[in-house]
Amino acid sequence: MTTGLGGLNKSKHGVGIGLVQLQLPVVETPAQLKAQAARIVELVGKARRNQPGMDLVVFPEYALHGLSMSTDPALMCTLDGPEVAAFKAACVEHRIWGCFSIMEANPHGNPYNSGLIIDDQGAIQLYYRKLHPWVPVEPWEPGNLGVPVCKGPNGSTLALIICHDGMFPEMAREAAYKGAEVILRTAGYTAPIRHAWKITNQANAFQNLAVTASVCLCGSDGSFDSMGEGMVCQFDGTVLVEGGGRPDEIITCEVRPDLVREARAGWGVENNPYQLYHRGYVAVKGGAQDCPYTFMQDMVAGRYALPWSVEVTDGTSCGFDAPSRSYRGPR
Repeated sequence: MTTGLGGLNKSKHGVGIGLVQLQLPVVETPAQLKAQAARIVELVGKARRNQPGMDLVVFPEYALHGLSMSTDPALMCTLDGPEVAAFKAACVEHRIWGCFSIMEANPHGNPYNSGLIIDDQGAIQLYYRKLHPWVPVEPWEPGNLGVPVCKGPNGSTLALIICHDGMFPEMAREAAYKGAEVILRTAGYTAPIRHAWKITNQANAFQNLAVTASVCLCGSDGSFDSMGEGMVCQFDGTVLVEGGGRPDEIITCEVRPDLVREARAGWGVENNPYQLYHRGYVAVKGGAQDCPYTFMQDMVAGRYALPWSVEVTDGTSCGFDAPSRSYRGPR
């Protein structure tokens, strides 16, 4: 499948995506937070100069805050704060859509790890809170906004999942079930996760007949080494483009949501999003439309229980106090 030479030769139905392998920052003070927001804004401009046909530039998880896991209120962001305002202004100035990461203040508990997709008019089109923080390492409040999708550039439908989210096949399936043709995955992963990162990006694409576009932070902050590894996978699971470990490189690709729609409508063999609920339709009319999966039934009934013991069930091994609050769901 062509990538249009990374989007240099843009087709009528194509969506040009740029994945920024952003240098892993150190952000410990409000002044550093302000400087890093300015750096991200600079790279929005670089993305536009890099490729005039680019429609969407994607920044990794933790692009603004780094990997300190600090919950210092002075470093947390809000949707109406100066950092998000700067990102909106950059998208307008450079006439480009952008995907950004913030650690979001939460007056009711720990901060959220949130993602935003902002259009080229400066409007937030998608707002997502990470459903699956990377336990036991991350202190973020579990997300409570579900898996939203939005209309994107050139008729595409986009979803955003964040880092560890992509290790759960249910996350990409939920995004596809809601209509996402392009599933973005932003991350701060370090090098030990490289293999799992690649195979899950490919599997999430194939299992859902979706394009996946994924990118990590890159380089070292003196303590951690993030891996970059921007990659775009076609809906058959093949890798269209793949980056390496060069900080601030922008990995580019043209993707074709129209071909995703064509495959979802026309594939018989391996049309798994449809066949999940229409199993064996050759033998029985319409296929079996039941839920034969015990884990799904148990989750809905509130009785999910693994048939083995689990030793790590809070964040104390990573220096966090055991929590005392229970999850309260959407607010």
